[in-house]
Amino acid sequence: MRRLLNVLTVLLFTLSINAQKDSLQLGDKYLEDQIYLDFTYNVLRKQPKDSKASSFSYGISAGYIRDISLVKSGRVAFGVGVGYGYDSFSHSLKVAEDGNGYSFELTNSTDNKLSLHNLEMPIQFRLRTSDSKTYSFWRVYSGVKLTYNLSSRLTYQNNNVAVPITDVDFYNRFQVGLTLAAGYGTFNFHLYYGLTPIFKSTAILNGATIDTKVFKLGLSFYIL
Repeated sequence: MRRLLNVLTVLLFTLSINAQKDSLQLGDKYLEDQIYLDFTYNVLRKQPKDSKASSFSYGISAGYIRDISLVKSGRVAFGVGVGYGYDSFSHSLKVAEDGNGYSFELTNSTDNKLSLHNLEMPIQFRLRTSDSKTYSFWRVYSGVKLTYNLSSRLTYQNNNVAVPITDVDFYNRFQVGLTLAAGYGTFNFHLYYGLTPIFKSTAILNGATIDTKVFKLGLSFYIL
């Protein structure tokens, strides 16, 4: 994982240099190619009945977005990007392996963990007040984010020992969510509203499908 993060850092640095070259072009037409960095507080929505509220959960993602201008001024555009995301969730659902596959039950603790490494593809419709010489401006970027799970890890506590289960087949590897980023300059409000349940229909608790989805709230940072 450390090697992957090092490769990602070098890639983002290289892309950032190219993005700055585009953004510094003078004239009417310009592109806002950008590195993005998101820090979020994560919430699991539609949890099973009687589950306890999750303790602190968080997410970090970073990547590169290519700007596709729709008007000469550059103030209306599409953005298409690629990046990496890490999410950690604390919850009260215990998932364990048994002779028939997996069992699901609720516990009195929220020390159970779900850790995710994702490849993500943000697609944005962009409105902004920028021009080729302005680097602090108002923006509203809305769109969707497609994610493909690279690895997942569930853990539960057994006598204060964390028992891990990795890459379970009932986790939905491909997910879609709505996104919104709005703000001024470097600091921007960020929202992600997951549309896809994190588990497949084979994940059943007390006779009902676990329909849990993800909601994220935090900050987005854009670097020219």
